[in-house]
Amino acid sequence: MSELKERLLPPRPASAMNLRDAAVTRPSASGRAPLLGVDVLGLKKRGQGLRSWIRVDTSGNTQVMEVDKFTMMRRCDLPARDLRLLDPLFVYPSTILGREKAIVVNLEQIRCIITADEVLLLNSLDNYVLRYVVELQQRLKTSSVGEMWQQENAQLSRRRSRSFDNAFENSSPDYLPFEFRALEIALEAACTFLDSQASELEIEAYPLLDELTSKISTLNLERVRRLKSRLVALTRRVQKVRDEIEQLMDDDGDMAEMYLTEKKRRMEGSLYGDQSLLGYRSNDGLSVSAPVSPVSSPPDSRRLDKSLSIARSRHDSARSSEGVTENIEELEMLLEAYFVVIDSTLNKLTSLKEYIDDTEDFINIQLDNVRNQLIQFELLLTTATFVVAIFGVVAGIFGMNFEIDFFNQPGAFRWVLIITGVCGFVIFSAFVWFFKYRRLMPL
Repeated sequence: MSELKERLLPPRPASAMNLRDAAVTRPSASGRAPLLGVDVLGLKKRGQGLRSWIRVDTSGNTQVMEVDKFTMMRRCDLPARDLRLLDPLFVYPSTILGREKAIVVNLEQIRCIITADEVLLLNSLDNYVLRYVVELQQRLKTSSVGEMWQQENAQLSRRRSRSFDNAFENSSPDYLPFEFRALEIALEAACTFLDSQASELEIEAYPLLDELTSKISTLNLERVRRLKSRLVALTRRVQKVRDEIEQLMDDDGDMAEMYLTEKKRRMEGSLYGDQSLLGYRSNDGLSVSAPVSPVSSPPDSRRLDKSLSIARSRHDSARSSEGVTENIEELEMLLEAYFVVIDSTLNKLTSLKEYIDDTEDFINIQLDNVRNQLIQFELLLTTATFVVAIFGVVAGIFGMNFEIDFFNQPGAFRWVLIITGVCGFVIFSAFVWFFKYRRLMPL
């Protein structure tokens, strides 16, 4: 990984460093001091819109290129809005777009353009980008070895059997084309990255939630709040990748548009067919550049050309329809495999969210129980306060400044306390019975 990182780093030429130093230290023609800290060459480079791209061809060879935006648009036949999806300065949701000559992939850290002959990634020192390049090289080298074995087996089968149909069946390739292999690695990297983040979140979440159920504190609640915000953000990203794969699986036209090798093969076949037709006409003695007169041209040649064109168009249409159906099945199986993976990750996050919601409900039930106990205690305390207030009323009455004969009786104060205490106890018991009758307190 380190060797690949050093190899992918663009070299810094010494001439540019000397020119930059000379531009900083050399005075200007007007005699003014130069602006210190201003990188003139860097400004010019940014003005041109040059970006560093990593190019991986079908053989697994890597190359670092400096290409501007308009050159990349002409190279891959893409509009500017598609290249904007790959800009690291902007945050766009995960997207897979099938175009005429390229597939634009924006899946988490993997942002690349896949064509029938190459993969173009923005040059980055991110480990996921480097792992993608290394994995793509390994897959391409393995597939090239497999293709060599298939070619050798096909040659042996041709030698052993002279039947043309048998040789054709043995030589048919059963491997994915280049763009599907590159797309598969991108999907694998994105699904693996999201699944690893979901697993890390699970490892962190479950002990924290168990600790929160045992001890409700402000610190634990704050940690759970941050955990839930991370969970919502990760669920949104996983849901976007899942929706993108599902949308591609539901649209056969988009899947057929992504088969770049087949489209390139058809284009080359049509060009070769046109060239062969032009060669046939030139050999037949007809001029290609000059218009053919319907009077001078023989009817047999025109009838032959018309029949050849009709037969070729029927053959191309039949072959394209069969090829599109087979390729859609191949791509659909590929997308379905990673749809199952990303759906499993989404289910994992959904289960974690449900566990968090259940924990929150359990905490709310605990808090409601404590609140009810406090209300019950407050109710008993209020009732006891009312009973004690009765003694205060009796003491206030006997403390008034008037004389009656009852004050002169011996033992009168004791009877007053006894009667007041019995009345207070009866009143308190009546209140408690009423609370239990109304189910305001547990029995």
